[in-house]
Amino acid sequence: MNRDEIQNIDLEYLGLEDYLELKEAMIKSYSSMPSAYWRENQIESLLNKFPEGQVVIKVNGQIAGCALSIIIDYATFPENHTYKDITANYTFDSHTNYGDTLYGIDVFIKPEYRGLRLGRRLYDYRKELCEKLNLKGIAFGGRIPNYHKFADKLTPKEYIEKVRTREIHDPVLNFQISNDFRPSKILHNYLEGDISSNEFAVLLRWDNIYYEAPSNKASIKKRVVRLGLIQWQMRPYKNLAELLQQAEYFVDAVSGYRSDFALFPEFFNAPLMADNNHLTESEAIRELAKHTEEIVKKFSELSISYNINIITGSMPLVRGNDLFNVGYVCKRDGTTDYFEKLHITPDESKVWGMQGGNQLKTFDTDCGKIGVLICYDTEFPELGRLLSDEGMDILFVPFLTDTQNGYSRVRHCSQARAIENECYVAIAGSVGNLPNVHNMDIQFAQSMVFTPCDFSFPTNGIKAEATPNTEMILIADVDIDLLRELHRYGSVRNLRDRRKDLFELRKK
Repeated sequence: MNRDEIQNIDLEYLGLEDYLELKEAMIKSYSSMPSAYWRENQIESLLNKFPEGQVVIKVNGQIAGCALSIIIDYATFPENHTYKDITANYTFDSHTNYGDTLYGIDVFIKPEYRGLRLGRRLYDYRKELCEKLNLKGIAFGGRIPNYHKFADKLTPKEYIEKVRTREIHDPVLNFQISNDFRPSKILHNYLEGDISSNEFAVLLRWDNIYYEAPSNKASIKKRVVRLGLIQWQMRPYKNLAELLQQAEYFVDAVSGYRSDFALFPEFFNAPLMADNNHLTESEAIRELAKHTEEIVKKFSELSISYNINIITGSMPLVRGNDLFNVGYVCKRDGTTDYFEKLHITPDESKVWGMQGGNQLKTFDTDCGKIGVLICYDTEFPELGRLLSDEGMDILFVPFLTDTQNGYSRVRHCSQARAIENECYVAIAGSVGNLPNVHNMDIQFAQSMVFTPCDFSFPTNGIKAEATPNTEMILIADVDIDLLRELHRYGSVRNLRDRRKDLFELRKK
């Protein structure tokens, strides 16, 4: 499927009403084994035993892939188990809610949807489910469908080693290894009829590092969101394609750490104005605005491919005859939305003829509700408070500052927003210089993640900070449930203690 055709991606629980579509998808996915599909009574049994373990991924409302799982008591099975052993002769009576291991029964992506990294979403769901249920880890028998091509000269062990060292490409095993599953054993006669693998399989394991042995102590499950901030180096680019290649490099880097968000700085695409230095500054930035649509389209594709929500920083946009500073939230479900810079700096107005927008809103994401304020906007406390009133947990601030004075204004105001609104604030800026672009000579930045100041947070209110004026990424985890505790039990409670009997704040 072409990425341009994707309107929506959803991860959903499998329902029995999906069976006919599921059957068709399995037949397409296992074309070398045309009879290898689950019967309706088997799916019904699986759903009755463990509905939370059965998920499908849908693109534009159609099933694109599926993952089926059970929970087992791993110690009760022999090390040289078969697929029939694990599934109790395909009845799934081996499932037990008191087991310690999530066992993968099946996972597939339809051929026309491969290459979109949808399989990674299914594996990520399994990992999150494993953590949620406090299981020791995940196990499954992985097929090696290319092994039949090498069976006359390589043992399964030798084949796996060559796949691991990238001397041989095995699409299934390569994918599983790249998703942090480690081969631990060769399984003989694992799946009857798997001729491509010569009926061999690799026992693959993933350990849950958060596993805690059961105890009688009360515990609270936390919701942790991983932020990826991109401290962007301003440098010359030959063309838009080269700039987007660099952007994808950073998206790849932060998604490799399983980040939930990638944050780019304000006007990160400014180097492209170098080709228009023969024009006035106001004409040059309008030429830059012609790239905005294509950049947003590319970022949306990257958010899908790398399974990450992208805050695009900001870009110029011409609407009618007016010039605005806007940015986009590209969600990993394939949807996009935009935000506007409301307060334009004197320089933006005087040199570029830019105007302020008039829309302020929060965005619902799969990691909670977020807000975005571009640079100068964070220096107006009313905006952060209005977003907080709408339930914002994380405020993103893409910025561009040329001097340390300007940076200090953004930094300290952003930190104030974290304290007064009891939220997390992530700021990301550009570094370096552009001597060949008018009105964009130098940049000063230190990207950071701020927290409220209370006992559950760093004493200085700084969760993470980048090295000043150095191109790099910054990764930080923020715990949303800590905010909930702060709202109710904090040493001070800025949100609850406001004197609404004396004053109020509202949007017109």
